[in-house]
Amino acid sequence: MRKKSKNKRKGRFKGLIITLTVIASIIVVFVLLCVSTYIPRTKGTDYNSDAVKNNYWITQKTMVSAHRAGRTLAPENTLAAFKACFENMAGYSVDVLEFDLHLTKDKRLVLLHDDTLDRTSDCVAVYGKKKVKPIDKTLEELKKYNMGYNFEIDGEYPYRSTTADLSYCRVCTLEEVLDYVKTQEELLGKKISYIIEIKNGKNDGYQAADLLAKIMSNYGITDRTIIGTFKGEVSKYLDKNHPEITRSAGIAEVFGFYFSCMFGLPLNNVKYKVLQIPYKDFVINFGKKSIVDYAHKYGIAVQYWTINKAKDIDHLNAIGADAIMSDNPKLCYEIVNA
Repeated sequence: MRKKSKNKRKGRFKGLIITLTVIASIIVVFVLLCVSTYIPRTKGTDYNSDAVKNNYWITQKTMVSAHRAGRTLAPENTLAAFKACFENMAGYSVDVLEFDLHLTKDKRLVLLHDDTLDRTSDCVAVYGKKKVKPIDKTLEELKKYNMGYNFEIDGEYPYRSTTADLSYCRVCTLEEVLDYVKTQEELLGKKISYIIEIKNGKNDGYQAADLLAKIMSNYGITDRTIIGTFKGEVSKYLDKNHPEITRSAGIAEVFGFYFSCMFGLPLNNVKYKVLQIPYKDFVINFGKKSIVDYAHKYGIAVQYWTINKAKDIDHLNAIGADAIMSDNPKLCYEIVNA
């Protein structure tokens, strides 16, 4: 009984220490942020500076980016969504296409945001299979799934109908997307840029990076593509093995940038050229003109995700955001070009 009581007291003590540490950390961060409000900020962007001129992604106009190719308009990350961006435009256009890539079992790059197909496809409802991962399936196997099955619009599921055209709602490869967009570029007389996220980590992520670099080179889009990843090891791999690729900042790099900005510290030896950040989804408010101006001072572009509210799009456009990624590119276009 004594031993049990002693262990209980130790557990309580450990819990108390953790709680006090968390509280102390919050207080320290709060005090630092309060102090930081008195530090002079970078004011304005010099668009004639060499730092700005040397970054393709910094212009004097906010780029409109279709997040997951515009997931409110059509099933995300499918050719149906890309078609909505070009063929069903109805008075709007996009500058940048954003999507996510996974490596398949037979070493192909396919579009998918989640780690599995469960949320977006019919793999569970029709096939009774859960946790279907691209890395465990060949492209041929993945092609059987209906990627529009769970797409809802106005309370309806149009791709569940037995008469629905699923031609453009299958898992698609990176090459299929680039071929389609290339055709549209020729029709529009306009080049489209890309924001691509590598979802795999470690060895699969390295293989995905190598394959992506090769495909980008073959299609001639390396200079107008940003590669992002939440996998720190993949960022390091890109820096070492594919220095020709422009990548966005990783999580740790974003927070490093933020505190350098807040305390007016110099930003040195960064290996990214783009910040891809939320507005204020995670406690910190990144939607400040001082942040954009500070980034531009060092030739770093600032892009925001995922912005779907009209008032937020309007605000970020006003502070000089270089790109806004939205699930509703039509709404974004209308506000940015108002």
